[in-house]
Amino acid sequence: MERRQRGVSAGLLLLLYQISQVGLQNIPSVTLGVLILNIFLFLNPLRPLTEVCLSVNEAVHRKNWQRLLLAPFHHADDWHLYYNMISMLWKGIMLERKLKSIWFAYIIAVFSVLIGVVYMVLEVLLMIILDDPSYGMNCGVGFSGVLFALKVLNNHYNPGRVSSVFGLPISSKYACWVELVAIHLIAP
Repeated sequence: MERRQRGVSAGLLLLLYQISQVGLQNIPSVTLGVLILNIFLFLNPLRPLTEVCLSVNEAVHRKNWQRLLLAPFHHADDWHLYYNMISMLWKGIMLERKLKSIWFAYIIAVFSVLIGVVYMVLEVLLMIILDDPSYGMNCGVGFSGVLFALKVLNNHYNPGRVSSVFGLPISSKYACWVELVAIHLIAP
């Protein structure tokens, strides 16, 4: 995992512009807090990415469990931050208004840790099934897993919608799973 550059960059400027277009007064408090936390940690990472990324080797074998808390809130580069936080902005606005702030904050906290646990379980299963220890060294950062879980939750609360995935109309109930497979095929 390469070290990203700190500071103001195109992705960060675009993110700040998008937030200003929505208006701070229109962003619910927990959603705004998550955006601020992620931007702050992008500009002032607690540690280098190689020391916060989540992997089976680091978290389980070396018992570095703090990575479960750190990895979701650090991003590899400005575009990674941009795409994740734009997604968080829209999902947060919809879900936090529906669920209310306290419940939404609880969900974000639980998903932030639970997604890391699921990631490590899947990596261990791949290690066992494929007999390939390299899966234990895969190291990830970012909020994407939490966003995927929020998308599933949003689809639950807003059933019957249709999404376009690669131009194909797919029920939103299934679209997030099709998107997950597509993302894996495009960027494994």
